[in-house]
Amino acid sequence: MKVTRKTIEDRVSHPRLVIQVILCLVAFAANSVFCRQALMEGRIDPESFTMIRLLSGGLFLLMLTKIRNSRLTVGGSWKGGLSLFVYAYLFSIAYVQLGAGMGALILFGTVQLTMFIFSWVQGERFHKRVVIGMLVASSGLLKLLLPGTSSPPWNGALLMTISGVAWGAYSLLGKGAANPLAQTTGNFVRCLPFMLILGAAMLYENALQISAPGVMYALASGVLASGCGYALWYSTIKQISSQQAATLQLSVPIIASLGGILVLNEPISLHLLLISGIVLGGVAMALLPKRERSESGQNN
Repeated sequence: MKVTRKTIEDRVSHPRLVIQVILCLVAFAANSVFCRQALMEGRIDPESFTMIRLLSGGLFLLMLTKIRNSRLTVGGSWKGGLSLFVYAYLFSIAYVQLGAGMGALILFGTVQLTMFIFSWVQGERFHKRVVIGMLVASSGLLKLLLPGTSSPPWNGALLMTISGVAWGAYSLLGKGAANPLAQTTGNFVRCLPFMLILGAAMLYENALQISAPGVMYALASGVLASGCGYALWYSTIKQISSQQAATLQLSVPIIASLGGILVLNEPISLHLLLISGIVLGGVAMALLPKRERSESGQNN
């Protein structure tokens, strides 16, 4: 095998990319746990949680951007800002009724479908194993949502599904980010008009409900899990395909379920464990072709 500079760079960057992916997935799962913990027992209302989360995340990113490069202007787009706001707002409302693991499974199952469909429409080629893996994972999600004693509330599931579509769109917009930090900062800044409208509506209805613990969880979600996590995600998603990005995120529900059990004392459901196993099996199957092609390319 001829060793080129690109081959060496790929080998060096691969462990770093793996670490980035793991950190992103943990941040996504942490958002589910923080949100669920904040909304439990009425510590904070979903609207206030959303506004504090997005505002704190945006301010943190803005300061970080200026510290790193005072001349750097924020990027982003109104599509990115709207997608981020819709995702975060409906995410919070849905978690009033859904457990951490259940909500994450619906969210990222929808994300996978959204990103796969978009990739297919854009003409991205699909390996047979990727399609089979996607169908297996999707069947697990469908089984979860079918009416039954273990099925989630339909209105919470619907809101989380729409939230998943918005997050899928937000992730796809990050594929072309020239500067991930500036792009993410700009998207958070563009959420401000939507937050002002939401805040005015809540003040008019006198429906705000805020406590110190709820604010702390919202800040942790905004600064750590969202601000840092999403900037890192925009940096990561440039280096992987849309198929890989969509499939990898299906591991988040497992992490969120563990967090819900350990932190929130949520019960261990055999139904959820079985569904998670099906989804993870589909994830593994869909990711396998990429590894095979990479190995065969190195052996030539």
